[in-house]
Amino acid sequence: MRRPVIGITTYVEPATRGAWVDVPSALLPHAYVRKVEEAGGIAVLIPPRHDGDEELVRELLVRLDGVIIAGGVDVAPELYAAERHPSVQSSRPDRDTTELAIATVTRELDLPVLGICRGMQVMAVAAGGSLVQHLPEYVGHDEHSPAPATYGAHPVDTVAGTRTADILGPRVDDAPSYHHQSVADHPGYVASAWASDGTLEGMEDPAARFRLAVQWHPEHGSDPRLFEALVAAAAPA
Repeated sequence: MRRPVIGITTYVEPATRGAWVDVPSALLPHAYVRKVEEAGGIAVLIPPRHDGDEELVRELLVRLDGVIIAGGVDVAPELYAAERHPSVQSSRPDRDTTELAIATVTRELDLPVLGICRGMQVMAVAAGGSLVQHLPEYVGHDEHSPAPATYGAHPVDTVAGTRTADILGPRVDDAPSYHHQSVADHPGYVASAWASDGTLEGMEDPAARFRLAVQWHPEHGSDPRLFEALVAAAAPA
């Protein structure tokens, strides 16, 4: 059987390699790639484009079996008609454009999708939802993002009867977490996981073949089951 090809959205960031300093590069933490490969898929990277509209994205997606919308910087608040909070990071219009189009077109094509952290937020915004722009003001602590470049870890309870619960069981004991925003509204999705402080940690589309998202970073954990489920759903018939 042909291995499913999973596209993963990427960053464009300055990177240093030997004498080449701060060269703009399309890159992604290798943990995403490793998890897809270990689950039996073939990972390919999807660089963002300022012209990454739905027409271009459709040309790409018909060549893939599944997609991961990866983590990264904050979605521009203007895209969900909100005034920008002072904590919001500088926007990346190329990622916003490309990934919102990916979220929209994958839904039309019923292509299997896993959203991770920012990816979950992109999926919500693409569906007409909105975000909590600075979670510590809402929950009163920094547990979800304790320090720069430092993952938090906290339990997540899944919602019985959801696909997320079927995959992960009733609880994830130590979800790796690094986000200061969260999903507030998610039209067309059902809640599938929560943190004890009321933060939405998962959502899914029960009508889709495989369309779910989590707020934590499973690529940095030891549990492969979300990636295995994505690859299984994306496997060619």
